[in-house]
Amino acid sequence: MKQRYLEITFRKGKPFAAYLYLPRAAGAKAARTLDGGHGIRIDLDERGGLIGLEITAPSAVTVSELNGVLTRYGVAALKDEEWAPLAA
Repeated sequence: MKQRYLEITFRKGKPFAAYLYLPRAAGAKAARTLDGGHGIRIDLDERGGLIGLEITAPSAVTVSELNGVLTRYGVAALKDEEWAPLAA
């Protein structure tokens, strides 16, 4: 996968869960999952590289919290248009 994208699951018209897929090598899988706090789960590959973020409480998570996790792992912050579907 070459570009990141946000996948959102809705229930009764409201975001129920979301997953931010990040660029990764073909066949890369989550080898370890960490608790990022406040409704964020951090998926790492076998080398400890960030491959995705699970957002278990979309209404409680802020873009600042997500960007904090991303920058901690050396990944560029979300752009407004990437966050917009959850902010709506």
